[in-house]
Amino acid sequence: MKYGKNINILLIDGYLKCTLANWTGVVYKIPRTELENCKEREDLKQSGVYVLFGTEEKVEKEEKVIYIGQANARKNGEGILSRLQEHKRNPKKAYWTEAIVFVTSNNSFGATEISYLESRFYELAIQAKRYVVKNENHPNSGNITEEKASELEEFIEYVQIQTFHSHLSIQK
Repeated sequence: MKYGKNINILLIDGYLKCTLANWTGVVYKIPRTELENCKEREDLKQSGVYVLFGTEEKVEKEEKVIYIGQANARKNGEGILSRLQEHKRNPKKAYWTEAIVFVTSNNSFGATEISYLESRFYELAIQAKRYVVKNENHPNSGNITEEKASELEEFIEYVQIQTFHSHLSIQK
């Protein structure tokens, strides 16, 4: 028998926090204009993966674009939020208006996990063909065990249940 999923969505100061019952993943949907409102969030100071969404003007049309990235927790206590702030200051990334961020409630992502997730989200975005992917290089998936890959594929499945699926129309 299939069961439903309990999705919790919390609106906080102009951005969204999404969780699923019985899952350690946390998804944030943060408008570029609301980054400053997130600076006290401890879970955004850790490692994670993010997708920047936006548009670029092309000849006679607007083009939907995304950039997929990762950020490790840094020695200075900064992490994914700091990386998003760097992108906000970067004139080459002026196109983005919204970020979707993937972290865990227990800070369990290491470098291997976020490299794998960044690479897989990149591949899924390319396959979906709904956005122009702005990454200059294909992210490296790293050296990961079969067991860890299985665990992270389940994480991706749960992410798809939440907000990422609606942006990229990723089908199994």
